[in-house]
Amino acid sequence: MTDAGRKKVALVIGAGDATGGAIARRFAREGYVACVTRRSLDKLQPLLDSIREAGGEAHGFASDARKEEQVAELVEQIERDIGPIEVMVFNIGANVPCSILDETARKYFKIWEMACFAGFLTSQAVAKRMVARGRGTILFTGATAGLRGAAGFAAFAGAKHGIRALAQSMARELGPLNVHVAHVVVDGAIDTAFIRDNWPEQYALKDRDGILNPEHIADSYWYLHSQPRDAWTFELDLRPWMERW
Repeated sequence: MTDAGRKKVALVIGAGDATGGAIARRFAREGYVACVTRRSLDKLQPLLDSIREAGGEAHGFASDARKEEQVAELVEQIERDIGPIEVMVFNIGANVPCSILDETARKYFKIWEMACFAGFLTSQAVAKRMVARGRGTILFTGATAGLRGAAGFAAFAGAKHGIRALAQSMARELGPLNVHVAHVVVDGAIDTAFIRDNWPEQYALKDRDGILNPEHIADSYWYLHSQPRDAWTFELDLRPWMERW
């Protein structure tokens, strides 16, 4: 079957309970098949159920984005059995604070693997398919740490600087091949159970639109994917109106 007769796929690498899940739901509402990954398949079930209950189509995959062979198998399976990957979102987080005086080589490397190296593996595998078709969108979830390194976040900042540089290089190389690559800087606390439980004072700002709503973040990802190619955005900053920057 040709691509013209197959369903379009939105692949979200790192579809957590907040931003990643909201992005998957947003694309599913637009008629895309949401293919979502986490290392644990069980944790994806609530997201899969919510998409299907809303009338969308969703498939979950247990996959470790740090493992090249698992990434290759994931992309091959989706392209073969479900449809062409029209958009890929890399949304793996690794925001683990630690003093540079106490950081271990093992943990530093693991954070880099999760937040940077995995982005290379997944985006390269998908880009090869997109370039062959002459179209596609690759979106990276970034953070303020990709612009400036805060005290106590050396490992995270290094990884996020790396993924931003990767996105820049890919955008310059793949843009002329009709593949849109963009980097989204999410600057601020997001409405999650983690923020609610650990920073209740900040979470209280929710009633004043003081923290980021995952559904509104997802709208920006859809906007980037929908842009006409004569006016593509590379980098988009998202922050609440009261966030200092």
